[in-house]
Amino acid sequence: QMQLVESGGGLVQPGGSLRLSCAASGSFFSINTMGWYRQAPGKQRELVATIISGGRKNYADSVKGRFTISRDNAKNTVYLQMNSLKPEDTAVYYCNIADGYMSSWGQGTQVTVSS
Repeated sequence: QMQLVESGGGLVQPGGSLRLSCAASGSFFSINTMGWYRQAPGKQRELVATIISGGRKNYADSVKGRFTISRDNAKNTVYLQMNSLKPEDTAVYYCNIADGYMSSWGQGTQVTVSS
């Protein structure tokens, strides 16, 4: 039922920027948390940033000051603006929505930061 359509990944040079977007469709409670997670090769999936319906945000220390999460509640869409990208940011990025009744994941989008 739930679908998360993700876009915006790609290849960028160190110091570059990307904006990821993820639009959720289906049935879910209006009070929810949307977020971005990433998984690098050989690593565990880790939280990047989350944002609740009311706008409160949380960031991993590794991206704080460089990444910005935002959401458009009317469009059920979450964004991740990534600036000053580093090679260490290379990973598959997944969006997620959770409302206490379900948790759904996007398909993942590859972000590669390399010169």
